[in-house]
Amino acid sequence: MMREMPRTEIGSQPQTLSPSEYATADRFNQAEFANIAHYEQDFWWYRGMRAIQLGLLDRYLKGRKIRCALEAGCGTGYVARVLQQDRKLPLVALDYSERGLRWGMREGLKCASQGSLLDLPFAEQSFDAAMAFDVLQQFRPGEERRAIVEMARVLRPGGLLALRVSAFAMLRSRHSEHVHEAQRFRRGQLKGLVEAAGFRVLRATYANALLSPVALVKFRLMEPLTAKGAESGIQAVSPWLDSVLYGALAAEAAWLRAGFNFPFGQSLLLFAEKRGGERG
Repeated sequence: MMREMPRTEIGSQPQTLSPSEYATADRFNQAEFANIAHYEQDFWWYRGMRAIQLGLLDRYLKGRKIRCALEAGCGTGYVARVLQQDRKLPLVALDYSERGLRWGMREGLKCASQGSLLDLPFAEQSFDAAMAFDVLQQFRPGEERRAIVEMARVLRPGGLLALRVSAFAMLRSRHSEHVHEAQRFRRGQLKGLVEAAGFRVLRATYANALLSPVALVKFRLMEPLTAKGAESGIQAVSPWLDSVLYGALAAEAAWLRAGFNFPFGQSLLLFAEKRGGERG
């Protein structure tokens, strides 16, 4: 059994998922977990996107008193382990998939909880920070509102929200199909959803931008010309190409840390603060 924090009975609670909803709540392709676990430490995309998202996350965590944080949709738990072990962040890692959580726990993941982002198994105002990286795009259009409202419910006033999602429908790929991605977002759309849930947006920027022209050609021109079906895009490349591709993302990480944004990209990152306890 996975560790789970009980809810309180105080205040209004979201509607509990029905058995049929729970049966379909995990929209991620379970077959991809083994591939992720194999590549996520060293593959260029994982290393580069961690440099981007953790560099920005560190900036918005700085100066905050974090008694407990949540990563919802942690998958195999690699980022959660980095935050727990390297950043010493008191963090609960939640995923709907027991398979993903067990991958993480074998590698040292602590405080693992099994549950759905659509119906978080935590009391109101349990966390000072809540994050979900590459999760919201797995929900059917409309369900992402419920997920964001759930994160608002479990955050304390002034708490930090950190999101990363897939961006622009035109950049949908065979990999998107393989992992059962249901939608992609634009900046204005995501900002509107977050603000409607009671947050003040601190920053929203696209990322994985420099490689977007190459991705657009590959996804919209090259892939349709072949008869291959959905497949994972996480596949080994030669060491020199891995270094080049990682270099592009590392350059973006430095650009973003300097305070600049990108107007376009394959990913979208957003940081916000729950209203009612704004800092300074």
